Amino acid sequence: MLAMVLDATGEPLRAAELGRPEAGPGQVLLRVRACAVCRTDLHILDGELPDPKLPLVLGHQIVAEVEEAGQGVETPSAGQRVGVPWLGWTDGTCRFCASGRENLCPNAWFTGYHLDGGYAQWTVADARFCLPVPEGYPDLEAAPLLCAGLIGWRCLKTAGDAERLGIYGFGTAARLIAQVALHQGRRVFAFTRPGDQETQRSAIDLGAEWAGASTELPPEELDAAILFAAVGDLVPAALAAVAPGGTVVCGEIHMSDIPSFPYELLWQERVLRSVANLTRADGLEFLGLAPKVPVRSSATAFPLEEANRAVGWVRSGAGRGAAVLVPGGVVEGRNPGALQP
Repeated sequence: MLAMVLDATGEPLRAAELGRPEAGPGQVLLRVRACAVCRTDLHILDGELPDPKLPLVLGHQIVAEVEEAGQGVETPSAGQRVGVPWLGWTDGTCRFCASGRENLCPNAWFTGYHLDGGYAQWTVADARFCLPVPEGYPDLEAAPLLCAGLIGWRCLKTAGDAERLGIYGFGTAARLIAQVALHQGRRVFAFTRPGDQETQRSAIDLGAEWAGASTELPPEELDAAILFAAVGDLVPAALAAVAPGGTVVCGEIHMSDIPSFPYELLWQERVLRSVANLTRADGLEFLGLAPKVPVRSSATAFPLEEANRAVGWVRSGAGRGAAVLVPGGVVEGRNPGALQP
């Protein structure tokens, strides 16, 4: 099979012909239909997340079809379409797993980091961590739901019942979860890079009632804010924007250092917290909710062998929506190109 392989951090991906993997006990063999590029992939490529498995096949927003099941697997079965997210395996026995917090399992393995992922024609995955993909979502539209959507959903839940919700960094995760927030009756305030009027306009078009620079204060205090930008300098800015008792949620797996800030920004029971990974329960909740909103994603397809170009496209911020790798170049009869649902 064709796979795009990372041999060492800081280097481009290498196109390689690898043997097709085999499903072991508890695993399923998957034919990859689409795999979205995530900014976490960039952190792995750049060496900002330590000790990846090398050589490594990246990719953890996988839409795939089950080809065959390994020993002991009853579901999913051959022919089913599934999604494979970042969380790829947990021990199931630690105190975190036992208390419904498998996202914090100290022995967890992650797809496209410890386990080979979806930048390939075929992959294997733990059957327990394969999620059902909602019908009605083409592969390209479904792929971004599996990380940007799922992590966004966990962030939104962590923000509580906040009515006035600020979202810093208005990329794919923000666009997906803003739709859910608006569906729930929340008011969305969008924060972008200073001067990025195009993104601000698109946030307003999506339904945000205000959009401005991340250096600005919103027109009124927020009940909560979610940071999807990996910029530590935004933490004090978000704390300054939330009302007493408000919550600031950091949704990135890697972030630049948070600068010191005066205690008064945290005072009055403001809460600063992070979101780590996701649970299977998060996945089932969000993928069950998405068609009801309905959550719509936008994507640009890239042939698998052009993974380095797709990564560069994401890194540059050149386009809105997700970059999605397509083995073979065609998904559900669509040729590679921009999708704007």
